[in-house]
Formats: sequence, structure tokens, C-alpha cells
Amino acid sequence: MRAILLSSFAILVSSLPAQPVNVLFIAIDDLANDATHTPHIDRLAASGVRFDRAYNQIPLCNPSRASVLTGRRPDATQVYDLDRHFREALPDVVTLPQLFRQNGWFTARVGKIYHYDVPNGIGTDGLDDKLSWQLVVNPKGRDVTDEKLITNPTPQKPVSAALSWLAAEGTGEEQTDGLIATEAIQLLEKHRHEPFFLGVGFFRPHTPFVAPKKYFDLHPLDSIRLPEASADDRSDIPAAAFAHNNPTPHYGLDEFTCRQALQAYRASVSFVDAQIGRVLDALDQLKLSDNTIVLLWSDHGYHLGEHLGLWQKRTLFEESTRAPLIIRAPGAKGNGHTCHRIVEFIDIYPTLADLASLTPPTTLDGRTLCPLLNDPAQKWEHPAITQIIRPADDRLPSQVMGRTIRTERWRYTEWNEGTNGLELYDHEKDPHEFQNLARMTSAEASAAMKALHALLDPKARGIPPPSPVNPKRL
Repeated sequence: MRAILLSSFAILVSSLPAQPVNVLFIAIDDLANDATHTPHIDRLAASGVRFDRAYNQIPLCNPSRASVLTGRRPDATQVYDLDRHFREALPDVVTLPQLFRQNGWFTARVGKIYHYDVPNGIGTDGLDDKLSWQLVVNPKGRDVTDEKLITNPTPQKPVSAALSWLAAEGTGEEQTDGLIATEAIQLLEKHRHEPFFLGVGFFRPHTPFVAPKKYFDLHPLDSIRLPEASADDRSDIPAAAFAHNNPTPHYGLDEFTCRQALQAYRASVSFVDAQIGRVLDALDQLKLSDNTIVLLWSDHGYHLGEHLGLWQKRTLFEESTRAPLIIRAPGAKGNGHTCHRIVEFIDIYPTLADLASLTPPTTLDGRTLCPLLNDPAQKWEHPAITQIIRPADDRLPSQVMGRTIRTERWRYTEWNEGTNGLELYDHEKDPHEFQNLARMTSAEASAAMKALHALLDPKARGIPPPSPVNPKRL
């Protein structure tokens, strides 16, 4: 098998340029999988490989980004909340951009690559990692100064955690994400004659959903519909499966208000897409596309009202654990195709290292996706593992660890090793995860759960960790 993988990789890299390849590393915050009116992301997907079943390791901004950029699972980074820095547990870890920096690439970051609080952290370094970059740029646009204009239908929640929005005055270039695109383009121009690793991190569509008015017009309110589910959809789902920050369906908001929020979310996505288009256009105009790997990802997926009113992230359902991933490697035979295989976000680090012919640390938890970039349809039998921690609250007397495994057919989830609930969904028959088969007595379900538990148990903790966790920041 190893010989086959090496052969596939050799075929891929043989068509890459001889000089060191550049990396354009585009991160989008809180991007759902069903985005509409995204012509520039679609253009990138059409020229690269779109992984339509890519899964993050923990659906929360800080721990997910820490996992991607170190190539380690959350149990290794010991980052489960929004406060902890991965170097507390892994002081000597070599991050993905740091590997490129150590090997002679110019490394720079514009915007949010590592974690920031949004909107309070905009314009700061957030939880950045100084060893990763030679240059950082932290734009701060009018969306920050316009915060007082934001509509927040749940004023008891800060705009960072609420379904809040603003159809903004002015141009996209005045917004923080517009400034990020402008700064990224300037760095491309300045460093086009040397190998670079450029991280470009956009803040939207993270709440508050802010975009210039013209992007709202792309999504007329009368075309916006909330996801449907049967009235008893939640009856077979364990309490721990529902995120602690969204205990009330739809935050108690009426349908019209939720549709307004969904319109604003989609407008924010289209706005970010336009900024990505500006950066991709600059890459073409500077004649860098043929020698630049472009990788686009989001830190996790996003709920938009599924399961009778789930919003945002922090769940182990498909909408939260699955996230967009596109890789365009120059010369890759799979470019222009969609890959339907199960992949993990910890695979990003070894993949980019492989494409650049760099030797990654031996401690990485993922595997290179180069074989799939060469042949997206080839056999690939690797499941995806995702975790999340629940704090104690009025539903749960103590902290609960959730862990889930996704194979091509099944999703199996344990809450505190099953003490707080089990879930099993058959994606061949139930892609929206409406029927929890763990509640049923069938030989097939029992056999599937036994086999999936055996795969899951060595990869992820089943109970809360001994490392520090801030329950208010989970």
C-alpha cells in the first residue's frame, strides 16, 4: 500500500514546477456547507479538488485552528476552549507555517488564521503564534466602528454570540475583510519573486453578520426558508447533543426574525466570496497561479436552523463537523473534480508539506491527501474523528466529552463514553441525521456501534480531560 501511495504522489509532483511552490492559505470563519451566490469560491473549486466530506476535529474556532495548524488532534494540543494556547501543552511544536518559514519561505498572515475573538479581537494579534510568521497585518475596518448600528434581536447576548446583523453603508473595501483582501494583494505583489506562505484569514461570516447592502440584495428575504424537520425530531437525541449556548430552539426567535438572520448570514458569505475573488484575480494578474498552491478552508461548519432550531457550531452533527475544503495544486490530475472520500482537517498539514517537498514532523496525526489530489475517486478507508466538550449546566450535572466518528456510511457519537447518550445515523438512508438508530434494537445497529467504537476509542478521549478548561469559554 505504501508503494502505491508513493507512486501516486510521484505522479502528482512530477507535473509541479521545479522551483519552490507558493502557498495561499485562505481561512473563512464559520462557513456552512450550503453557501449560495459564491462565484469565486465556485471558480476555485472548479479548478481544484473540492473535498465535499472534510471534517474538522473540534467545531469551535480556537481549538479547531490549533489542530489544523499543528496537525495534532485536540487531545494532543489540549485546546478545547477559546482561551488556551496550544504552546502551553506543546511548547516546541513546529506549526504548519513555521515549517515553511524554517525552510526559506517568506511567511505572513493577514487577518484571522489563529484564533481571535470576534468582533472584540479585530485589529489585534488575538491568540497568534509569533514563531509562525515573519510579518503579520491586523486590519480593522468600519464594521468595528459601526457596531452600535447592528441589529441584535437577543440583546441579552453580545453580538459575537447572537444572531445579529447589519446591512452596512459604504463599500466592501472599507470593511475589515475588504482591507484584508487589499493587504493580501499588496503582499502578493511585494513578494511575488520569492517563495511565500501567505495566510489570509477572513472574519465573516462569523457573527455579527455584517456586509454592504448590495450583498443582501443577492438573497431576497422572500426566497429565504428555514430547514425543515418533523415535530418530533429532537425526541431521540440526547440532551448533551445540543450546544449549551443554544439551549432554546432558534434562541426563542420567531420565524421571520430567523429568516432575516439567515439572509444576513448568506449576505456575509457572498461578501467574503467577493474578497476572495479579488485575491484570486490578483494571483492570476501577477502570473502566480501556475506556481501557487491555493488551499481554502473554514474552521468548522455552521448550523442554520437544522434540527428544529440549531444555530452556529459546537455540535457533533454533520452540519457542524463537516466544513468546506478546496485544494488547488498546480498540475494535480484531480483538479476540476470533487472528492467524496472522508478526510480530516489534520490532513491539511501533511498535504501541504508533501506538495512543497518538505519533511513534516513525525508527530503529525493526519496523512497526506496527495493520492486523492491525483485521483479523487480512489479507494480511501480512513474515518474522521471530532470532539467537543459540554460544560455543566442545568441539563448536565458535570462536564461531558462528546466524540464522534464518521465513515462513508455511518456517524456514531458517544457522550461521556455513552453515559450521557449514544447516537448512530445511517447516511445512506438518513443524510440529515433524523433517525437515531442507537435507540433501536437491531442486530445491524449493534454491530455497527461495536465496530465504530473500536475505531473511535484509540483516537479520542471519551471523558473530559485533566488539562485546564474554562467552562465559560467552551
